Amino acid sequence: MGQPNRHRRWPEDLESFSHRVLTTLLFTDVVDSTGRVCELGDRTWAEVLRTHHARFRDRLGRFSGREIDAAGDGFLATFGIASHAVAFACAFHEKVADLGLEVRTGVHTGECELDDGRLRGVAVHVTARLASLARPGEVLVSSTVRDVVSGSGLRFADRGLHELRGVPGMRRLFAARWGESDAFTRSGRHGPRAAAGVRHRRQPVTLVETADAG
Repeated sequence: MGQPNRHRRWPEDLESFSHRVLTTLLFTDVVDSTGRVCELGDRTWAEVLRTHHARFRDRLGRFSGREIDAAGDGFLATFGIASHAVAFACAFHEKVADLGLEVRTGVHTGECELDDGRLRGVAVHVTARLASLARPGEVLVSSTVRDVVSGSGLRFADRGLHELRGVPGMRRLFAARWGESDAFTRSGRHGPRAAAGVRHRRQPVTLVETADAG
């Protein structure tokens, strides 16, 4: 008797999932923006920020990304292909170096609720936490992204297990490789940043080839 009722509920159950989308999210944040404002002054900083925004938006379309939100000196964007998101982040970091800016970026792939053109859900919060934890000049990605881009040729450094505030369990994070050198951040003088809401276990950095991920 219970089985037919369960089947009759399926249309309603499926409807509850109709606004969920699978996407790769990218969060960016300019390092020490307050200090830069004090150093440059309001007018010069506004010009630098306009250039930063223009370069972000110009390159975003080239990597098939879509801007979702912009607040202050940071962006939230989405990509249909995870490797495009990582490649964009690495390219963008280099693109603003001449402005004297360093950027932290978090990249994660997951399902989100699509609500009137805005994305909500755990995946959005995870991506924001990754950006807050990234070192200056670093693209920090989740293990989900590392697995999804397997075979793309991208390389990553293992940043160990981390606990993100409000997100259950420990998550293994990886820093995306910039290029052919062994450097994973533009500036080696910066140590790990103690981000609010994040606790992590430090361990030796291990280079991971996507071709070997499985």
